[in-house]
Amino acid sequence: MPTEFISVTFPNASTEIDPIPNAAIDPAYLVRYARALDDYGFNYTLVPYDSSYFDPFTIGATIASVTKNIKVIIALRPNTLYPTVAAKALATLDQLSSGRVVVHFIAGGSDAEQAKEGDFLTKDQRYERLEEYIRILRRAWESADPFDWDGKHYQFKQFSNRVRPTNGTITVSVGGSSDEAYRVGGALADIYGLWGEPLKETKEQITRIYAAADRAGRPESDRPRIWVTFRPIVAETEELAWAKAHRTLDALNRNRQGGLGKTPANAPPPQNVGSQRLLDIAARGEVQDRALWYPTVTATNARGASTALVGSPQTIADSILDYVDLGAELISIRGYDNFNDAVDYGRYVLPRVREALKLKGEGGQTS
Repeated sequence: MPTEFISVTFPNASTEIDPIPNAAIDPAYLVRYARALDDYGFNYTLVPYDSSYFDPFTIGATIASVTKNIKVIIALRPNTLYPTVAAKALATLDQLSSGRVVVHFIAGGSDAEQAKEGDFLTKDQRYERLEEYIRILRRAWESADPFDWDGKHYQFKQFSNRVRPTNGTITVSVGGSSDEAYRVGGALADIYGLWGEPLKETKEQITRIYAAADRAGRPESDRPRIWVTFRPIVAETEELAWAKAHRTLDALNRNRQGGLGKTPANAPPPQNVGSQRLLDIAARGEVQDRALWYPTVTATNARGASTALVGSPQTIADSILDYVDLGAELISIRGYDNFNDAVDYGRYVLPRVREALKLKGEGGQTS
């Protein structure tokens, strides 16, 4: 399949480098942002989930209503919505968008964050629940016939779903860097999401995901598509890009010390394996491979996707192509100056990557 690009649609002008405390939804900004992503050729946009943030389904429906092509990825934590309800809600949005819905599952990487919404399962239990959840959704989408379920985490009788996905099913994405994530995602996901790590570590993770898919009996043609996420910092020249990167880092550190960052300055080390891996790699040095920059990881305590790619548009494109050569088919790029960075990517990065792939032939070596 062709290489595709993912972004994130933000509901207001607040950013990590210029935060607006308690910012409400700005409808005009949300529409402008979503349409810009559509116009500049992004294939997907992620609607994130946080226990204290806006409802992804409502934001996703708004995006779908004002765009033509871009697919909407709804981030969903299984503890927040019963699977039979989620099956109908996702299929409803899928029909409204003419088949442009993807669901990205978050098992939950922080006990404290999960507890905020009444979820007190252990990490292993959360992945057990996620596996059950995905199997229920697929069953509900495959057939309108009533069925019973008697699992460890969910029990119901004679549920039937008359809300059919437009194309028969909905693409399921899973992410993570733990053994449990590899097992569940390798067995059940259509897409598997990874944060930006160096090429060597990314290749190792892809190998583990594929091995989990093989153990689950999936043929090579049915392995999950790999999604890798970066936070590019791009400018016209290398020198300008690095100056911009250090301004960005200064702002992240200043905001965190001032209590406006993603995590408090005295936050404990993160629980989730993905963040722990990023911090371990950051301790090895600031720059990995061509342009993978790690100070943004330490400045945010590795909260979420936080590895930057720094350089000119050509350097960023070449770095992305390195990951395409590894087998990444979906590349997520979002910046720190959210809207302006998305426009710059659409103008200067996406066309370079696509032209290189066209010249080399999709799936061939690009560098």
